[in-house]
Amino acid sequence: MSTPLSRRTLLSTAAAVAAAPVAATADAGPAQAHGTGGHRPPNILLFTVDDMDFATPGCFGGHRDVTPALDRFARQSMSFHRAHVPLAVCQPSRSALLTGRYPHRNGAEGFGPVRDDVPILNESLRERDYLTGILGKVTHLAPIERYAWDYAIDQEGLGMGRDPAVYAAGAADVFRLAKRERRPFFMMANAHDPHRPYHGSLQERQMFTPEQLATVPPPAKVFGPGDADVPGFLPDLPDVRTEQAQYLSSSRRADQVFAAVLAELARAGLADDTIVVFISDNGTAMPFAKANAYPHSTHTPLVVRWPGKTRPGSTDRAHMVSTMDLFPLFCRAAGVRPPDGIDGRDPTSLLEGRHQTGRTRVHTVFHETSARQRFEMRATHDGRWAYVWNAWSNGTTNYRAENMQGLTWPAMTAAAATDPALAARVDFYLRRAPEELYDLGRDPYCLHNLAGKHTPPARAALRRQRDLTADWMTRTGDPLRDTYLTYQQMLDAA
Repeated sequence: MSTPLSRRTLLSTAAAVAAAPVAATADAGPAQAHGTGGHRPPNILLFTVDDMDFATPGCFGGHRDVTPALDRFARQSMSFHRAHVPLAVCQPSRSALLTGRYPHRNGAEGFGPVRDDVPILNESLRERDYLTGILGKVTHLAPIERYAWDYAIDQEGLGMGRDPAVYAAGAADVFRLAKRERRPFFMMANAHDPHRPYHGSLQERQMFTPEQLATVPPPAKVFGPGDADVPGFLPDLPDVRTEQAQYLSSSRRADQVFAAVLAELARAGLADDTIVVFISDNGTAMPFAKANAYPHSTHTPLVVRWPGKTRPGSTDRAHMVSTMDLFPLFCRAAGVRPPDGIDGRDPTSLLEGRHQTGRTRVHTVFHETSARQRFEMRATHDGRWAYVWNAWSNGTTNYRAENMQGLTWPAMTAAAATDPALAARVDFYLRRAPEELYDLGRDPYCLHNLAGKHTPPARAALRRQRDLTADWMTRTGDPLRDTYLTYQQMLDAA
């Protein structure tokens, strides 16, 4: 269990936060009336899983035994089937969510802090006296002192971010504090599953010490290779199936963490007064997914329950939304005006089952891997076409990222020695092409690059996606905008 500390002690060093469970209770002022007319605004519980593919949960078409708690929650909530994160790597994805801005507009393009002049969600909610708490991924939001969490426990204090019982205890602490101080709360509960190392893997024994591993409980259900459905963007090889099964087992444990936190919310009697949001911070840590700009890199399972607004069991399959939209949503719920300059757009009317114009595409980016290597990418995706510009692709630079650890990438490279088609795909992954275009209606897993093809539909789509990408880069002040326009002019002159 966590030990109360002063906020100064909590924020004095990031290492202290990472090393042990800590909690800080802000000095509580007089109890205040909240919201318009003195009504208290709703609590907000944002639950994230780490590196879960959109299609893994049963409620989004995945295996029915992997996410039973999320599937139950979806029947009480509204699910968005065309939701994306702005980029597919952990810290900048979360920073974009909590600033409502693209990484090149908030300064956190990789594993660094947001700029001092960029407002963050915690500051807006503090205007309404929200108590703020975070479980897991504490040091993945920087600078820590600006977030000024009232309560925080990081990975090692949570069974390496994988123990449902410890998450439940931390959540119960936050709920008790909020009730005692008569304040609404914003809690970000972050499961570290299904991020590598996967359950039962060699990586797990290599990355965790025996003492750390002893704090990690097994999943309620362990999957085998025969249970695994290999994603269409990967080859169906034995080691790929083995690793996919390990990933599913870790996903099941993430679902158990979600169930444990929801159970504490209900036990505290706060479920009817709380907006609950479930997301994944990016796609699975496999080749062609995480740390890239493909649709399955950023496609996220987004589920929202707002009592009194969302219709149980409803789905939105029409509108493309971004996790940056959660910033203005939470501000609206709290009764505060969102800061100027955010890129997110309030989706409240969508939650009420209405239509919003201008939600036919998303723009996503990639900047930097967890090893701080730069592979600049820009993407424009709609329901039919996926377009990616790889600014780094020059025919000689080789891509390298975390998603090539484990079993899958070595299995692909080994099999490529006797499989020419797979060899071509492996080579393409390493070097890419400056442009990629995919017809998602015919090629949902982005296997056949149509950029440079001379069919009329591909030519027309490529020109349209280029124009949309250039316009977006201009509007958002993308620092690579001039480089992109020069590249387009070179193509037009060729």
